[in-house]
Amino acid sequence: MRIVADDKIPFLKGALEKYAEVSYVSGNQISNAMLKDADALLIRTRTKCNGSLLEGTKVKFVGTATIGYDHIDTQFCDKNGINWTNAPGCNSSSVQQFIASALLSIAKHENFLLKDKTLGIVGVGNVGSKVEKFAKAIGMNVLLNDPPRSRSEGSENFHSLGMLLSESDLITVHTPLNIAGEDCTYHLFDEEHLHKMKKGGWFINSSRGEVNDTAALKKMIHSGKLDGTVIDVWENEPDIDLDLMYMATFATPHIAGYSTDGKANGTAIIVNRLKRFFSLPGPDWFPVNIPGPESPEISINCIGKTDEEVLREAVNHTYNINEDDLKLRHSPSDFEKQRGNYRLRREFTAFTVNLTGGTEETRKILELVGFKTV
Repeated sequence: MRIVADDKIPFLKGALEKYAEVSYVSGNQISNAMLKDADALLIRTRTKCNGSLLEGTKVKFVGTATIGYDHIDTQFCDKNGINWTNAPGCNSSSVQQFIASALLSIAKHENFLLKDKTLGIVGVGNVGSKVEKFAKAIGMNVLLNDPPRSRSEGSENFHSLGMLLSESDLITVHTPLNIAGEDCTYHLFDEEHLHKMKKGGWFINSSRGEVNDTAALKKMIHSGKLDGTVIDVWENEPDIDLDLMYMATFATPHIAGYSTDGKANGTAIIVNRLKRFFSLPGPDWFPVNIPGPESPEISINCIGKTDEEVLREAVNHTYNINEDDLKLRHSPSDFEKQRGNYRLRREFTAFTVNLTGGTEETRKILELVGFKTV
């Protein structure tokens, strides 16, 4: 058996070698010729997996260690008997962590309390649901928009996009990229929709770059319609729009979901689905060598601090969006390098918060978010 794999898929090396010959290749260099005798292909978003890549090959299984799968031509795969899989939900807690740091940084930047604001969440799947949980834990008013869920579950808990845009102080986007169809999200945030946002609102996108129209977004920022933006995903990555980067309040290189936990989850999902597809023996696999955080204990003196200040201190100990923002601004040409060599980042569950003088409400908020407390 022969497998071709993106050499940047974390923890993968050694997982399948006892079953197959595994060739590790840079994701953007995987070619049709390399796949002629391959049985399986394991990728990330940088490999455009379409007919020109797969035509005439032996590939019967494609796995992407990512939530999104818009880089896979699923119709071609289905038509040609190629089993494909993504890793839904693998890094949802990582994106929650990213959004938590973003929201808390915005509140500090603007000198307001998040509990006094309304957050609009567009796309309420694995990621959006965890963002909702965080926002409600800290007392925000939350509005939800998710047309597929609204159709299947009823509209009681969901709002129209127009209503959400006009009523939300901050909007965060967690939709897949759908190029066409009833739930098309390509350029969903065009000039028409962005113009419906509340004046002075904030726009946060950590889904896919093509969900917003770059030109329209820049126009809204320049006009003063928006007070700020957080942009983690970009059209034409890695050749990002530098004007948008400079205009954004926080700009990061598509790393919202790049926690070490999320990477391990994504790799495990596609490895185990590959094993089941090819009927390979042995128990489910999960990396055993995930390093712990450098400082897993967080000590916080709560005296004289609001719950939001305590939470900000805890969240920023685990992840601070300002660090990735500074790195990208310093060297935007290293966009891919910053992603490929991303640092160790553990999620909230890997940390224990030791509170001095904190209330039960403070402790409850931290635990709802995912921290352990003592």
